[in-house]
Amino acid sequence: MTGSTIALALFIIALVFIFKAIKIVPQQHAYVIERLGKYDRTLVPGLGFVTPFIERVAYKHILKEIPMDVPSQICITKDNTQLQVDGILYFQVTDAMRASYGSSNYEVAITQLAQTSLRSVIGKMELDKTFEERDLINGQIVAAIDEAALNWGVKVLRYEIKDLTPPKEILHSMQRQITAEREKRALIAASEGKRQEQINLAEGERAAFIAKSEGEKQSLINNAQGEAEAIKTVADANAQAIAAVAAAIRMPGGEQAVALKVAEKAVEAYGKLASESQATLIVPSDMTQVATLIGSAMKLVQGQKAA
Repeated sequence: MTGSTIALALFIIALVFIFKAIKIVPQQHAYVIERLGKYDRTLVPGLGFVTPFIERVAYKHILKEIPMDVPSQICITKDNTQLQVDGILYFQVTDAMRASYGSSNYEVAITQLAQTSLRSVIGKMELDKTFEERDLINGQIVAAIDEAALNWGVKVLRYEIKDLTPPKEILHSMQRQITAEREKRALIAASEGKRQEQINLAEGERAAFIAKSEGEKQSLINNAQGEAEAIKTVADANAQAIAAVAAAIRMPGGEQAVALKVAEKAVEAYGKLASESQATLIVPSDMTQVATLIGSAMKLVQGQKAA
């Protein structure tokens, strides 16, 4: 073997040695290194070196968030109803060494634990609650899995139920119940509307009656005030007339005018009585009686004047 052949062989061995010694770890990845079959260290993203033939990359882990489907399964609710449930689980490797040696297959372990936890949580709830408490179910499953997954170097981030499928008979019964509930709400809404309409009509009639009574009351008050004003006006006019008559009596010749007026009224009264009455009218034979009547009236006038 010539020297050039030996040099070429050594060069090739050196290249292989370097190729095996250099390890480039991508971002969000972790490489677990074993030395002679025993865990030695974990290579972080970037450039790393291993000793060829002595050390090797035993495990490669992705540190990104990983979604994983949980197979569909049948769960029994508290009220003994079968419910088919499937979901999706999100987890992330946080410790590459534990993920390598904590479990032979942490994905299968997480899946199995998610299914058993789901059956346990669903078994504590009635059928109606399972549809209403999805967030509660998700939270309890995450808590149960995360506690066990710490030994596997895995962090369970969240669990989401994709579908809850009850049996067809239960589904039809639920649909009938929903229809009945909607019809009930419609009847209640219609009755409430009718009730409110009757209340509005009653309040309107009450307001109209009150307004009418107030109007009648105000009308009576106005009529009474008008009559009072009229009586007062007539009384004032009579008082003014009486005052004018009294003032006229006090003037010179007033008494003679009053006597003449009384005599005229007496004669007018006798004439009216004679024309209206069909009975026989008896006229006093002595006209002095008329004069006496007039004299009495004049005395009253003089007395009023003196007063």
